[in-house]
Amino acid sequence: MIIVDTALAKRAAQNRPIRVALIGAGFQGAAIVRQITLSTKGMVVVGVANRHLTPAVRAFTDVGVEPAQVDGRGAIERAIAAGTPVATEDAVGLASADGVDVVVEVTGSIDYAARVVLAAIGAGKHVVQMNAELDGTVGPILKAKADAAGVIYTFSDGDQPGVQMNLYRFVAGLGVTPVLCGNIKGLHDPYRNPTTQRVFAERWGQKPAMVASFADGTKISFEQAIVANGTGMRVARRGMIGPDFSGGDPTAPLVPLEQTVAAFTEHLDASTTGLVDYVVGARPGPGVFVLGTHDDPRQQHFLNLYKLGAGPYYCFYTPYHLCHFEVPTSIARAMLFEDAVLAPRGGPEVGVIAVAKKNLTPGDVITDFGGYEAYGVAENADVIAADRLLPMGIALGCRVIRPVAKDEALTFDDVLVPAGRIIDGLYAEQERYFAMETQRLEKMG
Repeated sequence: MIIVDTALAKRAAQNRPIRVALIGAGFQGAAIVRQITLSTKGMVVVGVANRHLTPAVRAFTDVGVEPAQVDGRGAIERAIAAGTPVATEDAVGLASADGVDVVVEVTGSIDYAARVVLAAIGAGKHVVQMNAELDGTVGPILKAKADAAGVIYTFSDGDQPGVQMNLYRFVAGLGVTPVLCGNIKGLHDPYRNPTTQRVFAERWGQKPAMVASFADGTKISFEQAIVANGTGMRVARRGMIGPDFSGGDPTAPLVPLEQTVAAFTEHLDASTTGLVDYVVGARPGPGVFVLGTHDDPRQQHFLNLYKLGAGPYYCFYTPYHLCHFEVPTSIARAMLFEDAVLAPRGGPEVGVIAVAKKNLTPGDVITDFGGYEAYGVAENADVIAADRLLPMGIALGCRVIRPVAKDEALTFDDVLVPAGRIIDGLYAEQERYFAMETQRLEKMG
């Protein structure tokens, strides 16, 4: 927030606020509107798009703003030019409109979100993502398209991947070499589903399937995949290690460093790229951590003096992630400093594959992230390609055409993929693009 707050205050004083369009008016989208409208100087929400209009309108009226309710790019642009914010069902029209500087995508969808992000990039808008599922499936090709268009494509701060990347950059800036980026979960049960999570979801005003995707490991798999794609790290094995420290000392910060390091040491010693992973049951949580090393004995002495231990691994820890509260900072970093919080640095390093949550039979349809049919696990991209494993982001809407046993990874040969989807074309383009990039670099090298 330091530096960004000064830059936003300057924009406010100049009456040149950053103009933001939100795509998605659900749990997080409406909260972002509230945060920008009530608490962020130098920034304004000029439009909210949602597939159903009422939530988009309510996101504004809940903070005392009456929006124009219009569709069509021309009508949207006229309202924005007149100083009236827009609530609309026309997401592409809003994402493409003049009068928008930054598009924030926060739907949790795949094909719908891909269409909007492509429209935003094509119209020269910076894109801030809160959609780990889309980014973890086709983020590398979207980043390549954004680069070609001269705009920033980035995941947001506030959610755990962005917080990890901030910590990674901080640690690297100290001269410490990050060797593991870690996420903290309170629960992991791959068989949770919308029925088991319904009560919790209703308590917090969330969708049961989305909450189930947190519990069954799908969400954390996508989150760690995009951290891997932003750092060049990989996973130690399919599904990551995920040591469970539940039941430990509730007053301990994170978990004792020795336990954390011991759970990963064998895999860190074998890694040449660094790893992404997670722990379960660490307290206080949820937060993120980075393990790093330092080669300089004198600096090791100072790190020990500063209470980080004797090494060889040092643990850096952020004990919280504040989701929508931190999104405006990400918007400002993209717009004012051309600084991506977290973006793919090249081709995919890690993806998320679909694994059967139950015995699947021909005719079953994979319906939701966190649904009844499949859960997502992280796997290295080269393995996914070699074994034709089915990405979880592609799996939604696919119909099973042959039996798949519970806990077995699905392949493209196991399903019928719906015709005409944007996501399938993007995924195929991503594979071709980075295969050609690899060939080009090999010729140069």
